[in-house]
Amino acid sequence: MNPPFIYLASQSPRRAQLLDQLGVAHQLLLAQPGEDAEALEAVLPREAPAAYVQRVTALKLDAAVARQRALGLPPAPILCADTTVALGRSILGKPEDDADAARMLRLLSGATHRVLTAVAVQHGRRRHAALSVSRVRFATLTPAQVKAYVASGEPRGKAGAYAVQGRAAALIEHLSGSYSGIMGLPMFETAQLLRRSGLTV
Repeated sequence: MNPPFIYLASQSPRRAQLLDQLGVAHQLLLAQPGEDAEALEAVLPREAPAAYVQRVTALKLDAAVARQRALGLPPAPILCADTTVALGRSILGKPEDDADAARMLRLLSGATHRVLTAVAVQHGRRRHAALSVSRVRFATLTPAQVKAYVASGEPRGKAGAYAVQGRAAALIEHLSGSYSGIMGLPMFETAQLLRRSGLTV
């Protein structure tokens, strides 16, 4: 039976837009007051980026499933995702402030990094998960370019301090992998998971 909608347990407008692009009806299932959503994103000592992003996604999905039950919401598949930027084994999360964003951009300047997005869907007791790994190479950035991009405000709240779909596109020399995965929701893998959960996508 094709579920009429899914729950999206993410406040990212980009993920909502990508689900719209797939034609998937969705309702937001966001953290409630009292839930410490940020604590789920803490990095463990010596944790590899792939292990980190998959673990965080699983924790977010656990929290969303518990939230759905606690609120007494109708059953439907629940989708969670998490994206991280990795330079080697170093995880570049969301910048703490503009200075931290500038630091990250200087690290990414002239280098190739990975963008890892983990996706997981649970429907009833069945859970399916996937991992998308893409590679992005930034041009060598001048101090003026870094300053201007940080001043745009775009790095705030973005893993690795940039948004591929925004002004940062002018700074990227090459990318390989999933463009939508770099945005935050790999559409090919997501469609596969939703089909396995009973949706027609």
